[in-house]
Amino acid sequence: MAAKIVIVGSFNMDLTAYAERMPKPGETLPGRKFVTGPGGKGSNQAVAAARLGADVTFIGRVGNDVFAEAALSFWKQEGIHTDFVARDPENATGVAPIWVDDSGENSIIVVLGANLHMTAADIDRATDVIAAADVVITQLEINYDMVDYAMKVAKTRGVRTILNPAPAGKLPRETVALADYLTPNETELEILSGISGDYEKAARSLLTREGQAAVVTIGAGGAQWVSPTTSTIIPAFKVTAVDTTGAGDAFNGGFAVALGEGKPLEEAIRFANATAALSVTKPGTAPSMPRRAEVEALLKG
Repeated sequence: MAAKIVIVGSFNMDLTAYAERMPKPGETLPGRKFVTGPGGKGSNQAVAAARLGADVTFIGRVGNDVFAEAALSFWKQEGIHTDFVARDPENATGVAPIWVDDSGENSIIVVLGANLHMTAADIDRATDVIAAADVVITQLEINYDMVDYAMKVAKTRGVRTILNPAPAGKLPRETVALADYLTPNETELEILSGISGDYEKAARSLLTREGQAAVVTIGAGGAQWVSPTTSTIIPAFKVTAVDTTGAGDAFNGGFAVALGEGKPLEEAIRFANATAALSVTKPGTAPSMPRRAEVEALLKG
């Protein structure tokens, strides 16, 4: 039976322009190429989970514009349920204009738009779906009050929660305490904890109750699982990386699916590591999310 995953999160349309170099203030340059593509941490994680075979519901906000139509069309194509995606009449769909020069350097301006205007009513409409979920996952590209509220709704109904604290930001300890699993990378862990260098100490400082764990993603080093009493590193899979963008989202999608299917924690992290490893072997974010058969093949070696 497919794992039921609910993702409360963001959608941003990536608008990428490629040019020889970055323009100076006031300068206009000719570009080499322009590409649009679906992005946003919540949406990327939803795609990852859906491609791994989960039954995925997305809760979020988009505007009344062409980017919203593109998002809804994309999610339908990926088999993601969008009954609880609200259309915001006043705020535009989130966008991320990206400039990339010939050396590969990039500059990004993220305008979160409708993502920041999610309301408690948006989440309340999905209460029954949340209650029936195996895992609820959220990130920090929506307003922080709704991160807290979504996890409270899930916890009062006995549903496991994953908080991916990305992009990095400071959160109240009460919000962090609602997460059964925290999944920061090294930078996010340092910002959340205020402790640098010692991942185990930093992660443990965030844990406030029994049954809580932090899973720190450390790139090519894999992931470090930290509980109040133990710490274990689950190694990464060796692959040739083409584009590491979206690897964290792939990890979180894979982790949620594996937990939802009842896999033990170490096995779930290994599954997530495999999902992330495969995602970096292809360009792009959402388009690079692997299918279930690819992940199973990598796990079998």
